[in-house]
Amino acid sequence: MDRPKQLIGVIDEPGPARDALAETIARDGLAVVSVSRAEELPTGVDLVVAHVRAVPASDWPGLCERLPTLVVSDTRDAPDLLSAVDAGLVDYIVEPCRHGQLLRRMIRKVIRLRALEEARRGDQTRLEELNETLETHLAMLRLDQQAGGQIQRKMLPPRPQTLGGVTCDYWFAPYLYLSGDFLDFHLLDERFLLFYFADVSGHGASSAFVTVLLKYLANRWQNEWDGEHPEALPARWLADLNRELLDTGIGKHATLFVGIIDLERRYLHYSLGAQLPMPLLVVDGKVTTLAGEGMPVGLFPGAEYPTLGCSLPGNFHLWLCSDGVLECLPGDTLDSRLRELEQQVQASATLADLRANLALDLTPGEEALPDDLTIMMLSGFGHADS
Repeated sequence: MDRPKQLIGVIDEPGPARDALAETIARDGLAVVSVSRAEELPTGVDLVVAHVRAVPASDWPGLCERLPTLVVSDTRDAPDLLSAVDAGLVDYIVEPCRHGQLLRRMIRKVIRLRALEEARRGDQTRLEELNETLETHLAMLRLDQQAGGQIQRKMLPPRPQTLGGVTCDYWFAPYLYLSGDFLDFHLLDERFLLFYFADVSGHGASSAFVTVLLKYLANRWQNEWDGEHPEALPARWLADLNRELLDTGIGKHATLFVGIIDLERRYLHYSLGAQLPMPLLVVDGKVTTLAGEGMPVGLFPGAEYPTLGCSLPGNFHLWLCSDGVLECLPGDTLDSRLRELEQQVQASATLADLRANLALDLTPGEEALPDDLTIMMLSGFGHADS
């Protein structure tokens, strides 16, 4: 299909001069319509070539605002030429019929610039519409995330709690609204205190969804437990969760610590999956890193996890931290930051002390955190810290 010709409107007094001007313009295949007044211009005109003698000075502003306008004159001394210039015309040319090629080139250029300007305005309008849509979607996403964060917090256990002589407390601070960290503790059969501490890779909605899965599976496994062989429970949980995460195919993994305290024997059975930092046990002012190692959960099919344990004295503090705490510690290496964490734990009698020592005494959401950050403390049997 042939491209339609641009329509050029010529405004001039009727006569041979106007006919000559129209003919000069039409030589490059431009369509021309000649009129005596601007009001007679038809719709669809792309550009106006107006002779200075044919347009009253008061009409120039309205004409230039309506359409791109080239002004032609027989002499530079035409009295209304300056009025047209002041009104905002595109350009002017003197003796147009003598400079026909220049006139046509100017017309082509103005038409091209006008097309570009219209395209720019169209793009700007579309961009504004897209930005408005994006802002709406972001607001909805923010509300969803905030609601999800509130639900996630509702899934956490009340704090602090004293269960069987062991006080459990924690501090939970998402990177934004939702967290990949999660923890829980329950009293089973009045003899066993079960607890776990998880740090899912990444942060945000996808990581938070894994914590929901973890909560569901933990509740199911607790209901299925027959109360026998508590020492085997942590390792079995990790192996089952490893299989469940791999089966989902979501590409998420987690580091976990699962512990079960025999309150009668004052003994901790535990297993871990690549927990970092390692749990720290404080007894009589001395800090000990719990022994053991294990693979991350959700990465390796068929992974096996260790069955570990240690006795608990009458007075102890057990600290578990997600790896976000390492971002808040001084030091250039991982080892130096872990040593710093041990020193801060050693100097902290309560959860509030450790938060203050780590300069974490802030309300979640008031200040941006470098990562999800969670601290859990268990103390007993002679402590009742909060």
